[in-house]
Amino acid sequence: MSLVCPIPVHDHLIDCGFAELGYFKIIILGIIQGITELLPISSTAHLRVIPAFLGWQDPGTPFTGAVQLASFFAVMIYFRKEIAKIFFGTLSSIKDRNFSSPDFRLGIGIIIGTIPVGIMGLLLKSTLNSPNSPLRSLYVIGVACIIMGILFIIAEKISKHKRDFSKLTFKDCLIVGLAQVAALIPGVSRSGSTITAGLFLGLKRETAAAFSFILGVPVIVGAGLKEIHEMYNAGMIAQGWSVLAVGLITASIAAFLAVFALMKYLERRSTLIFAWYRLLLGFILILGTYLGWIH
Repeated sequence: MSLVCPIPVHDHLIDCGFAELGYFKIIILGIIQGITELLPISSTAHLRVIPAFLGWQDPGTPFTGAVQLASFFAVMIYFRKEIAKIFFGTLSSIKDRNFSSPDFRLGIGIIIGTIPVGIMGLLLKSTLNSPNSPLRSLYVIGVACIIMGILFIIAEKISKHKRDFSKLTFKDCLIVGLAQVAALIPGVSRSGSTITAGLFLGLKRETAAAFSFILGVPVIVGAGLKEIHEMYNAGMIAQGWSVLAVGLITASIAAFLAVFALMKYLERRSTLIFAWYRLLLGFILILGTYLGWIH
């Protein structure tokens, strides 16, 4: 039975079931979250599926959203030079009224590209955050994994893999930003949908990944802080906060190692391994749920 925070927030309940899992299970899930959030294989899917396989409590969407902040720390450390260049370049362009500079277009593009997923996230938050949300159905996750696996294969095959960071445009930010909206469906993966969009736009694999992570910073921070704020308003007990803190610390370490390994991998190899993994995971979930192997 899921532990629900005792106070409804804006007429819906907040699922704080992760507090029942205890520190050992949360460390395991923190490692899984840290690795899968930045790899294009869907952290939400794994945080829903692995507890289902092991017979554990579903940690819930609020935990998944809050612990995404671990990815923020990893991205800010690994891409600190690129982020600083975009941030200070945008400020300098505004000061000099040089609105045609690449840094300004990219900085404003990232802001604009964040708006669609922000609006949809607010519209769907009661459905996403509620206990036993239909969007967290294993069938939904399985289908999403398969669809994204197919799109990944197509994008990898037709992409020219030529454009790097210097070639990014405002239009790229908007298109990849729109792709983030699909990631609200568990199993799609934010990094998966945005990297796939980047590949369709002809970006190099490592550029598509780096752009995906940097573009996702406002979304990750916004979603994480929103979930923490709602858990606070819901009156989550001290044990819940300590369990969440352990998950965040564990996930932060795992996320940094994951982004380092992924960027090195994409410099030399294709993304097809992730596509085939998603297809296999999707079929296992659908078949396993249908046959009653997992619940």
